[in-house]
Amino acid sequence: MAIQEQRLIFKYLDEPSYSNDIDCYIKHGGYEQLKKAVGMKPEALCAEVLESGVRGRGGAGFPAGMKWKFLDRKSGKPIYLVCNADESEPGTFKDRQIIHKDPHQLIEGMICSAFAIQAEQAFIYIRGEFFKGYRILEKAIEEARAKNFLGDNILGSGYSCDIVVHRGAGAYICGEETGLIESLEGFRANPRIKPPYFPAALGLYQCPTIVNNVETLCNVKHVIEVGGKEFAKIGTPGNTGTRIWCVSGHVQKPGYYEFPCSALTLGELINDVCGGLKPGRKLKAVIPGGSSSKILRADERFTGKLKNGEEFDWGIEDIPMDFDSLMAVGSMSGSGGVIVMDDTTDMVEALANLNYFYAHESCGQCTPCREGVPWMRKVTARMCAGEAREEDADLLKSIADQIAGRTICAFGEAAAWPVQSFIAKFKDEFVEKAKEQAARRKDGQKAAKETTLI
Repeated sequence: MAIQEQRLIFKYLDEPSYSNDIDCYIKHGGYEQLKKAVGMKPEALCAEVLESGVRGRGGAGFPAGMKWKFLDRKSGKPIYLVCNADESEPGTFKDRQIIHKDPHQLIEGMICSAFAIQAEQAFIYIRGEFFKGYRILEKAIEEARAKNFLGDNILGSGYSCDIVVHRGAGAYICGEETGLIESLEGFRANPRIKPPYFPAALGLYQCPTIVNNVETLCNVKHVIEVGGKEFAKIGTPGNTGTRIWCVSGHVQKPGYYEFPCSALTLGELINDVCGGLKPGRKLKAVIPGGSSSKILRADERFTGKLKNGEEFDWGIEDIPMDFDSLMAVGSMSGSGGVIVMDDTTDMVEALANLNYFYAHESCGQCTPCREGVPWMRKVTARMCAGEAREEDADLLKSIADQIAGRTICAFGEAAAWPVQSFIAKFKDEFVEKAKEQAARRKDGQKAAKETTLI
């Protein structure tokens, strides 16, 4: 029997009678938490989010309440809230579902969050290709403004806030918060150096700024509804609330699924929730948190200690789906994009596909990234074109090692980690492909020589 979802963010998302207009949202209890929030003190609201333990759902998994705590509130400058709706990570497709089907949940979460940090201007930075989502958000904002949930003197509270939707140009680098801020200011999306440009102190327009992901901001509404202490009971300590997993690849039922953190293992997600692999196929590997997270091999064993000191000895299907467990086995939950690969997958071609993407998306600001990532793309492209060499696996790892940790932002790691992990876990396939291609080239040259002699 399949494991049942426990939806919080996606509670009404797929109900046939549920629509994305404000009347439907209000009918289902929408904006009740905003009414509650504006009746609280902002510092009390921030304390609830901190107590909830909710972590960022965009990739890094940093506690949202702690992030808010770092705000420079004494600068005298305006405070801004920015929603990162760029969602550029391959394998990830949850935030756009919220925007398309339940935009008011995001807007309510944003207004509550803006009130908590006392921001009077908020922005939604949406990926340029999501034009339909952009139009839906614009309509929802107008609906919210018409009912005084947004704009001047919200619900007679004396607090005013507005939201502007800003369309990006479809650059992956804008998923990085300082690159997003640069783009929002009208510049090329080159990430800033941290320090000193931590957004909580020097963000948008050099003012204190909080950048949170779509799913993260939606969670704020639910924290207010039940309180931080009760919310923290969902999931496990350090991994609270629900998590939306976007499953793609070689499973029978790909899609998006929401479960409490730690409520199921990777094996249960693949086999029970997603119906398992296609008939006759065997699991080969899984990328558990979007394309930038390190790949996990199906036949390896994972041992070690969790943050709480608990020892573990897991096969790939035993890994609990939460932030800390996936980090403990050498990968990350990232953006929640689970990419499943069966035994028909050519790992060289899979890596070549990822390298092509990252080479295309590098902003070019840092030399290791600007030069190294296209170099990795060229090597894997050559391997797929029949010109592989036995030393290519070591060459790829060497390039990746010289990128990771040597760039301004985390894009370097995002591009290097797949290469490092693919080579570490599947080097034998890279070497074998090179040997096979070398043999074919030799046979071809021999045949060509014999033909010439004839």
